[in-house]
Amino acid sequence: MRRLAVAVTGAVLLAGCSSPDDDAGPTGATATPSTSAPTAPTTPSATPDPTPSEPAPEPPEPDPRLTPDDVRPATAVAAVRHLAGEIGPRPGTSPAYREAADWVEQQLTGHGWRVERQRFATPGGVSWGVPVEAGPSVNLVATRGDVRPGEPWLLVGAHLDTVPQAPGAEDNASGVGVVLALAEALDGRRTRLPVVLVAFGSEEPRGPTDDDHHYGSRAYVASLTPAQRRSLRAMVSLDRVGVGEAVPVGSAAEPNAITDRLQRAGREAGVPTEIDLFQRSSDHWSFVRDGLPAARLGSTPYAGYHSEGDTADVVSRAQLDRVGRLMAAWLA
Repeated sequence: MRRLAVAVTGAVLLAGCSSPDDDAGPTGATATPSTSAPTAPTTPSATPDPTPSEPAPEPPEPDPRLTPDDVRPATAVAAVRHLAGEIGPRPGTSPAYREAADWVEQQLTGHGWRVERQRFATPGGVSWGVPVEAGPSVNLVATRGDVRPGEPWLLVGAHLDTVPQAPGAEDNASGVGVVLALAEALDGRRTRLPVVLVAFGSEEPRGPTDDDHHYGSRAYVASLTPAQRRSLRAMVSLDRVGVGEAVPVGSAAEPNAITDRLQRAGREAGVPTEIDLFQRSSDHWSFVRDGLPAARLGSTPYAGYHSEGDTADVVSRAQLDRVGRLMAAWLA
């Protein structure tokens, strides 16, 4: 009887130590203890719930479009004073020309432009009655990294050299000054097409024919690839642009699409223009004679032409402002 009592007591104790997890089912019968590891309690997944993706960053705002008010005539005036007043006469193969080219390059790079020097040979000869020596000269070709092979582009150029006896304020520090004012205005501004700016060397004559003239622009045209030639939409030469009250718009022959658009840009900018037909005495002619689209701004007659009298006081700030405004409207 004692053994039976102990057995019953043990069975009661085992039943009292059982937990609900040991139940085999809803009957409540006691299950045989398992020899496997206990099942871990259910916990949330260790993989975090996916979080909403962050919104894509907003695309950067495009640069504002160039406007006529962005071009500072003071920049052009300062260039005229430096080139004509401090450097003076600068034939295309002279030390003074190299000094002028260094200075212009510094101005362009200071406004964020990349400048390539294109060297070419210039023969000796007689320039406006004065002998000049043969030697190397250079074009300064400025870009902003946005010109793509085969895609449309525009070019604005001005010659940097002078005849030997002239300080060259109007001919052609005025054109170079407007190019530099455009380079400044285009820093952080966009145009309808990518723009190349060029300061041409050795434009002035060294003999009596077309082939004794425009050496820098002819070298530049000869260097263009077929794709560049096909995609050039227009070239404009700024040559003698600081005298007068209306801006001459020059065509190598009859009026054309470029001169029409330049005159329309003048109207948009509030700048008076006058057409100048069969105008071939500037660097645009190097392009036209080779089948490329080009025109000229400038050429109003003045007393100091190709003489010692071509000094900074000849040049009108108001006319430089007109040309800069017109060019901004054309480029935009």
